[in-house]
Amino acid sequence: MIRVLIVDDHPVVREGLRGMLEADTGITVAGEAGSGDEAVVRARELDPDVILMDLRMPGGDGVSAIPRVLAERPACRVIVLTTFETDQDIVRAVEAGAAGYLLKDTSRADLVSAVFAADRGETVLSPSVATKLVGRMRAPATDSLSKRETEVLTLVARGFTNAEVGRELFISEATVKTHLLRVFGKLGVSDRTAAVTTALHRGLL
Repeated sequence: MIRVLIVDDHPVVREGLRGMLEADTGITVAGEAGSGDEAVVRARELDPDVILMDLRMPGGDGVSAIPRVLAERPACRVIVLTTFETDQDIVRAVEAGAAGYLLKDTSRADLVSAVFAADRGETVLSPSVATKLVGRMRAPATDSLSKRETEVLTLVARGFTNAEVGRELFISEATVKTHLLRVFGKLGVSDRTAAVTTALHRGLL
């Protein structure tokens, strides 16, 4: 059974999500929380496999809670479930360590599938969110690489996997992926090898 913690400041939303998830025999709702701060406490108490995290809540928002939860339980997978899909919100959530980003108009079937996928270690994104991220990656940019982006790409050049880069820099694997997406966009490439080659050619590494 996949143990899920539901985090949303609206009780009616939590109740609805509980009903949707518990209709599936492979999922059990371990508990609920009404804020990011409460989510950190409840995650510590309940040790869930997956957390459905609202993005904007009083008493501590979802983005600030994600790294705090993962610092204590790195194996936990956090899926942001929100009505907001601005580029800034998406990137902030992924950089914080979210394993997925879904909108609240997601169907029950897709939500259940996302929970199972996240539990397997996969990234889950609503189609519109995936389109925005790909668009950001493909957008031309002339900015130089940030210090963190350079650190990530340097380790990639040394043959480190995303997970190994994360452990070396004490950041989540999801954050590593976000940094690489930014690097790809800035360098105008679409994969790790091309990023390293281009950065070396430009003297960025």
